[in-house]
Amino acid sequence: QALRQVSQRTISTASRRQLENRVSEGQKLFQEDNGLPVHLKGGAKDSLLYRTTAGLTVFGTMYAFYYLLVSSMPKKPN
Repeated sequence: QALRQVSQRTISTASRRQLENRVSEGQKLFQEDNGLPVHLKGGAKDSLLYRTTAGLTVFGTMYAFYYLLVSSMPKKPN
């Protein structure tokens, strides 16, 4: 009987708590005409993520050019 109760609980589709629909709040935020690009309208978190991504991209590009330069130079014999 205990197994029957456990199986009924896991299969049940009834939600224990109802979540509030907040889609309209997000739509208002992203459709607001405040001069910001859409990838920065989320606030400080989006700004930090954008700057981190841009910094890693610049660093990776510079490292790739450096490695190409080092690879193109002939090695000196000892």
